[in-house]
Amino acid sequence: MTLQPSASPLAAGMPDAPVVLAPEPQALATARSPTVLALRRGLHHGGFLIGAGILGVILLAALAAPLIAPHDPYAQDVSRRLIPPIWQAKGTWEHVLGTDKLGRDYLSRLIYGSQISLLIGVAAAAISGIIGTTLGICAGYFGGRVDALVSYIVTTRLAMPVVLVALAMASLVGGSLKVVVLVLGFLLWDRFAVVTRAATRQIRDQDFIAAARATGFSPVRILFQEVLPNILNALIVVATLEMAHAILLEAALSFLGLGVQPPLPSWGLMIAEGKPYMFFQPWVITIPGVALLVLVLAINLLGDGIRDVTAPEGRR
Repeated sequence: MTLQPSASPLAAGMPDAPVVLAPEPQALATARSPTVLALRRGLHHGGFLIGAGILGVILLAALAAPLIAPHDPYAQDVSRRLIPPIWQAKGTWEHVLGTDKLGRDYLSRLIYGSQISLLIGVAAAAISGIIGTTLGICAGYFGGRVDALVSYIVTTRLAMPVVLVALAMASLVGGSLKVVVLVLGFLLWDRFAVVTRAATRQIRDQDFIAAARATGFSPVRILFQEVLPNILNALIVVATLEMAHAILLEAALSFLGLGVQPPLPSWGLMIAEGKPYMFFQPWVITIPGVALLVLVLAINLLGDGIRDVTAPEGRR
């Protein structure tokens, strides 16, 4: 005899309960916010992690320079000039990376030099970003004569070599930290304008822009509340590239004597001061040169990583 399952007394007089299906894992992943997805991609993106880690270490060293620098970067002791770094025969632990031609501690000057490089990179990228983004977003949104005027300005700027113009301006005005920041800020905005214009033209005819116009939003409000947040990903990538570009240009100007002036510990200036000793004490230019290489590489890796982890398709 086969036993049949009996119905529950409560369910006997009740209508059939609706069946609730558990959501699939793919649907749960799709429902996550873009910020959560970007963070998950970032944790699995090697370039992003390496760039962020190196840049974070350099940033912490720059902020904590008065605490971690073993010596005063401006203190001179000619009797201890050109002491080699610790890995060479006559190196001492008192000066881990040696001393320069004036007896100043190289590690301390390298740490304080990171402040100047980061300051110039961030300030120049901020100034050029404001100029280029304003021009590009207006050209892309309004089009017509505004677009033609901005395109003419960008073409004129692209016709001027950045290095030659920067050298000319620095030689006329005089080299200093403020001059370098302003000159680079007013010369590196063209990439911001080109990228912003193209990105704005892609979204200006979208439905949410049309809805904002129908609601009665002013053009300024549409540009800053609707257009700008949707092109922020491209702007962050361009900003990282321009930061690296500005740092290299500052090093070139300081190397030629038209950038940051002594006794400030600029990495480009350190390379220039070690140039007469490059064949006998090559570490005097190798150390700041490697520091520049690592900083620029970290910024580029971070920019590429941000582009990949914030892209809709999640490139690797």
